[in-house]
Amino acid sequence: MSARLPLRIEDYALIGDTHTAALVALDGSLDWLCLPRFDSPACFATLLGNGDNGYWQLSPADPDAKATRRYLPGTLALETTFSTRNGVVRLVDFMPMGNTTPGVVRLVHGVSGRVSMRMELVIRFDYGSAVPWVTQDGDTMRAVAGPDCLVLSTPVPTRGEGFSTIAEFTVGADEHVPFALRWSPSHLPPPEARDPALEFDDTVAWWQAWSAQTEHPDDVAEGSPRWLLVERSLITLKALTYAPTGGIVAAPTMSLPERLGGVRNWDYRYCWLRDATFTLYALLLSGHEEEAVAWRDWLLRAVAGAPAGLQIMYGVAGERRLTEVELDHLAGYRGSAPVRLGNAASTQFQLDVYGEIADAMHNTRRAGVPPDPQSWQVETVLLDFLEGAWREPDAGIWEVRGPRRHFTHSKVMAWVAFDRAVRSVELFGNDGPADRWRGLRDDVHREVCEQGFDPARQTFTQYYGSRQLDASMLMASLVGFLPPSDPRMVGTVAAVARELTDQHGLVQRYSEDTAADVDGLPGGEGAFLPCSFWLADNYALVGNWTEANRLFDQLSGYANDVGLLSEEVDPATGTMLGNFPQAFSHVALVNSAHNLSMGSNGPASHRSGRHHGADTGTGRPPAG
Repeated sequence: MSARLPLRIEDYALIGDTHTAALVALDGSLDWLCLPRFDSPACFATLLGNGDNGYWQLSPADPDAKATRRYLPGTLALETTFSTRNGVVRLVDFMPMGNTTPGVVRLVHGVSGRVSMRMELVIRFDYGSAVPWVTQDGDTMRAVAGPDCLVLSTPVPTRGEGFSTIAEFTVGADEHVPFALRWSPSHLPPPEARDPALEFDDTVAWWQAWSAQTEHPDDVAEGSPRWLLVERSLITLKALTYAPTGGIVAAPTMSLPERLGGVRNWDYRYCWLRDATFTLYALLLSGHEEEAVAWRDWLLRAVAGAPAGLQIMYGVAGERRLTEVELDHLAGYRGSAPVRLGNAASTQFQLDVYGEIADAMHNTRRAGVPPDPQSWQVETVLLDFLEGAWREPDAGIWEVRGPRRHFTHSKVMAWVAFDRAVRSVELFGNDGPADRWRGLRDDVHREVCEQGFDPARQTFTQYYGSRQLDASMLMASLVGFLPPSDPRMVGTVAAVARELTDQHGLVQRYSEDTAADVDGLPGGEGAFLPCSFWLADNYALVGNWTEANRLFDQLSGYANDVGLLSEEVDPATGTMLGNFPQAFSHVALVNSAHNLSMGSNGPASHRSGRHHGADTGTGRPPAG
């Protein structure tokens, strides 16, 4: 068994090519890579097991080498600098853009002295389970198993050692040594070799051109820490986009645990309608309309069919069958089993996604995105279904595996669906039964305020008739269900801050004491970062800029050394938990940064995409 084990989640950095992505550790090991798509079987899976499941280490032979790293400005090219007793060497990792077959290029640059280097390549296809047949032809190594082929090209001599491919070499100042690993279907000829230096130049230029289009929040100084966090978040969101279809994955990883040793380990390499919609808002706010159009078109293709069959997630090309299985041959990240492939939540009924779709379509119209003639037709069909379905219990935003309930947040999002339909008629002249939708909007609003609100505690609750709190209700003011100054929202924000915020100031999704009863799983998870950003948003909406900025800066501090966020953090240690990097967390950061940029400009004007429903000039929502 290989001695290599995965590092801390925060010790990884992302590289990608908008088709798939890899995680590179601080010590120079590539421990996670799925080819050729985000949701393809991994060929390096040490992240979820050990070195026997595949990795690609490239680092100084000196075990005491010290590493620092950064992304080249405006790009997804990762630069790791190793300092040793004998000199300094720099490793640049990237995935070339625009190639017909994906791959990883690693460039070793000598900076000073002479540094002994070692490369170890352990390829294991099918999530670390399939040992390939390896052949050597000059400076090219070819590994084949089943449908997959990986070809390693380098001028450095390599040798086989057990089931590994090894290279040992020395690099001096101003010397450069390239390594390129390229994937292709095994039944086709190997991909043609390309000049790694030219690929580097082209890839850096591509990312910098994309970043140059970004519109940053007002009053956020260029080059400031907040500006750099927003830029890095947007680059990360772009990297999670599957370019051929426009789909956006929630994360490039699977089964990273929400608690070490726990069972809350899920596959996030798919396109959640909810997460992708949040991402669309952040991209629209930041001037990236092309991605918004591509995602909308992906959405329209994915949801085609009977509205009762709407799924809450799909594959990157719109695939529906995401059957969940457990991979018993993998021990899990630091022993956190089971490792799950696929996601059974894809079959759940989640009422809120109908509101998310309507909100997304409405906001693309408000942003001036050219309309698609099918989008309104799709919305009206979904609204016809929702007219009868909104009274049904569902699995809720957190995709609980316990009994269906009348989750209050789900009903609020049903209200959003009818509200955005009314506004689309009023603002854009779309054809539809606006009077009927107004009536339904009022019915939903009235029921939520009567059955989802606890007057004794002055707070909205997790589901009808419960006393439990849920941080998702922080969204009620962000989507315009109630004004942020309404006493019911003020009470809800105060209750969440009092009862769901831990001693470190981080917000839990809901109480751990009742988690098993609600979601059917053992309790225990980290603090969910987007919920904490939503609390900062609510502070901003009522003009509490001091507390909003304080919380935002605290949350930003949980980003790792290259600006990446996971889904959750352990409040006591700050250690990252959950799949990484997480689109939901980076979206929340971008939207909060836009909200907080209003700072001293007076009351919040709901410029963030999450607030678009409340500033359309058509008056406030019904009082309930």
